[in-house]
Amino acid sequence: MSRIVMKFGGTSVADIDRIRIVAARVKEETRAGNQVAVVVSAMSGTTDQLIKWATQASPLHDAREYDTVVSAGEQITAGLLAMALQDMGVSARSWLGWQVPFHTNNIHSSARIENIDTAQMIDRLEDNIVCVMAGFQGISSDNRITTLGRGGSDTSAVALAAALGADRCDIYTDVEGVYTTDPRIVPSARKLDKITYEEMLEMASLGAKILQTRSVAMAMNHGVRVQVLSSFTNTPGTLVVDEEEIVEKQVVSGIAYAKNEAKITLVGVENTPGIAGEIFGPLASGHVNVDMIVQNISEDGKKTDLTFTVPEGDVEKAVAILKASGHVKYAKLMADKEVVKISVIGVGMRSHAGVAARMFETLAEKGINIQVISTSEIKISVLIGAEYNELAVRALHTAFGLDSE
Repeated sequence: MSRIVMKFGGTSVADIDRIRIVAARVKEETRAGNQVAVVVSAMSGTTDQLIKWATQASPLHDAREYDTVVSAGEQITAGLLAMALQDMGVSARSWLGWQVPFHTNNIHSSARIENIDTAQMIDRLEDNIVCVMAGFQGISSDNRITTLGRGGSDTSAVALAAALGADRCDIYTDVEGVYTTDPRIVPSARKLDKITYEEMLEMASLGAKILQTRSVAMAMNHGVRVQVLSSFTNTPGTLVVDEEEIVEKQVVSGIAYAKNEAKITLVGVENTPGIAGEIFGPLASGHVNVDMIVQNISEDGKKTDLTFTVPEGDVEKAVAILKASGHVKYAKLMADKEVVKISVIGVGMRSHAGVAARMFETLAEKGINIQVISTSEIKISVLIGAEYNELAVRALHTAFGLDSE
């Protein structure tokens, strides 16, 4: 007998018919003799509607009341799924974040989980009762409902799996697993049987929207085995596991891309000690996240051009902060939203040379100019013109032997 946490996203529970399909999947796990806890998201589109209503009611709303409103979608789904299971003859009950309880800090709309008291839930599981939990929500120290941020149900599921000592956390989505790249761009993309936590974390943070970044980090920290699979087919999914579980590691496991990037260039900045701090300090204070950075110093060493990337939605704020700063002198400030970040990812890169060379040669052969480069131990990212996104992804996917046969 295993203890399994099953998580179903919004598209998986979009209507009553799909909720019944989910209930049938859960029933299969119970018939196999497993103890099952289920974490659910709000029905597709529900959270967006709740946010719209909250904003219409009060544009400058109380964050505590906002969380009370937007957490309601998961409560509805949990109750409906528990009812559907009971209708199929399966013992089940719903749980809200405060009933478990899921203790969080007091930062509303982006709360962090502090601890989970699963004693009551474990008692129910051992009595073969399916525990259906509303994802995305918790309870603060001052007894108010909190939410974990968009995509927080993935984090709820992994955290619950860790707290329950579950054998596995199955994340059901509208895709059949983790692919080497976006199959909408590359039809020959392959589904991976296994991927390491680190690779999945890089892919999630670099544009792949399969799993929420926080959930992957939590799974890695607590050693929770995660499986990504489809709610709509019965095919095996992709296991997200420790690197030691993968016997033969691919040099490159996937190609990711992120369109929500913008590039800012400061031309003719005085090349003096502390200038970088004077540029990036105000941006940090303004909560603008800076990612890729490249600096070009003039031949005489007196001037420098500084280029960096920020989230596309923050580019106007970043430009305003830089223009308002009286400490930084520059000849010109340029902002460009027509860029995309392409990343080559793989734990095998640690022990294999030549990945960067192949990446750069492949892009050069396609006439694609690289604007910015950043690297880590298991990834190389480049910034290119947005018009080359699909061409670059396809070319790199083929160059690194990722195409299916």
